[in-house]
Amino acid sequence: MEIWQAILLGLIEGITEYLPVSSTGHLIVAQRLMGIGTLSDTDKLAADAFAICIQGGAILAVLGLYYKHVLKMCMGVLGQDPEGLKLAISIIVGFLPAAVLGYLLNDIIEEKLFGLWPVIAAWIIGGIAILWTVSWRRRNPPRGNGRDILRLAWQSALFIGFLQCIAMWPGTSRSLMTICGGLIVGLSVKSAVEYSFLLGVVTLSAATAKKAIWGLDGAGAKYEEWTGGALLMWDHYGPIPLIVGLLAATISAAFAVKWLVSYLQSHGLAVFGYYRIILGITIGTLLLTNTL
Repeated sequence: MEIWQAILLGLIEGITEYLPVSSTGHLIVAQRLMGIGTLSDTDKLAADAFAICIQGGAILAVLGLYYKHVLKMCMGVLGQDPEGLKLAISIIVGFLPAAVLGYLLNDIIEEKLFGLWPVIAAWIIGGIAILWTVSWRRRNPPRGNGRDILRLAWQSALFIGFLQCIAMWPGTSRSLMTICGGLIVGLSVKSAVEYSFLLGVVTLSAATAKKAIWGLDGAGAKYEEWTGGALLMWDHYGPIPLIVGLLAATISAAFAVKWLVSYLQSHGLAVFGYYRIILGITIGTLLLTNTL
């Protein structure tokens, strides 16, 4: 992998991870266009591991931007902040469905859904879902501007958590499902986005740890016993591309997060729905015409 490719993949990951457009879908297309992960099964597994590991940059960006919320939750767990404890519980409850279903369905998802056509379908369906949510929210406006993140009940968090599971289908977008879920349960736009980001830190951390530490299925006998996907990636690319990709993802994710919060408060989600539908139709057309 060339340094410019690592930078580009890091930028794509950072910009798209928290936007409701699917970072996985964009990375799959970008890797295909650059010929990354196309030479062999182990080459593909190394590319998949790289895409997952640079999610660490997106995690760092949110931890840095929302450190006050993180500290509040830590103080809550230590028994010194009731509101922080409630927020921590809502994050944990929101994560549990993905933890359980992700463990049970991981092999099926990787075997059946990691391809361009499933991603294209998810882009288009997700775009329609966004436009439906915007219409539903307009017909059913919340009281005032919506609830604050610290007032989120565990039942609502569980609902958002189950919606997040739909994003296990690559191309759907975890941010799409959790932001829409937050809006449906009556959170303000700002709080829905914040909850999505904080829940994403836990979910992405778990996914990154699983793939990087415990390995990728089918990585080959050389890696099966203990080395996992991270060392397979290391063997293919070396440390520099990973470091560069992480830095690019961290910086771009920080800018994307701040922009998204500001944009959604004044413009709403609709533009992302149209973007997903147009992108899905465009990529599908390129595939049908053998251009991609």
